[in-house]
Amino acid sequence: MKSMLATVTAKQGHAAELEACIDRLAGQVRREPGNVSFLAYREQGDPSRFTMMEVYESEDAFKRHLKMIHTQQFNEDLETLTEAGVAHTVVLDEVAKEPASASASVRGVDHLGMTVPDLEQATRFFNTAFGAVTLYDVQPADAEPMAGPEVESQLGLSPGSSITHMRLLRLGEGPCFELFEMKGAVQRPAASLQDIGLTHPGIYVDDIDQAAERLKMAGGKLLSPPHGLARNEGGERNAGLYAYTPWGMLIELLTYPDGITYPDTSPATRWKPA
Repeated sequence: MKSMLATVTAKQGHAAELEACIDRLAGQVRREPGNVSFLAYREQGDPSRFTMMEVYESEDAFKRHLKMIHTQQFNEDLETLTEAGVAHTVVLDEVAKEPASASASVRGVDHLGMTVPDLEQATRFFNTAFGAVTLYDVQPADAEPMAGPEVESQLGLSPGSSITHMRLLRLGEGPCFELFEMKGAVQRPAASLQDIGLTHPGIYVDDIDQAAERLKMAGGKLLSPPHGLARNEGGERNAGLYAYTPWGMLIELLTYPDGITYPDTSPATRWKPA
């Protein structure tokens, strides 16, 4: 990993223009192969001062980043928009790393896959309820379906199944959702909580009452109003609820601003979206 902090201060009257440049750069860098994250902040009390935190998979990935046209253009913009003309950069070494996995090669959940009866309907639901954005179609609807013995073998599909549409959505600061629409497949109803296997995604929200209303507006159905969480997750403001999507898939909303109580034996803290 290659991590760093870069700080810039806008010249008088150029803060908004600099912020726009940083926002544009963030979208470009996040799409670079080898970029893990790019976060940008404005300093409280000084709207002209910005800090960017960048993480890359390796030194080579960072070197490739430096050669990108958008990186070079941003550095040229800094010459005219900032007081120093360049970013003040500090390279970071990680300390106090949490042992989140026993395997050094495991980094975390990349995406959650879910099959839906109508991909466009599901996209609208996740966009309306949670602000999810479409990244790209892995399998466009107008392309030749993914089908045949090799696909069936690779993906464990029943004979005659075909993938007609496949899309990747980005939802907040968590794993992506990979949506599938199929034809000719033997399909069971969506899993309930008591069924074996993956049963639901849990989505962290800041305002659970507002999120519940948006979910209903998007066509979802609440199983109950927001309710308190139990034991280690208990707290006056901590709450959760389960709901159904329009196609019957179970989904959970939860929030725990009062934190989690961890046992002394816990090797790490719970991952929480930024």
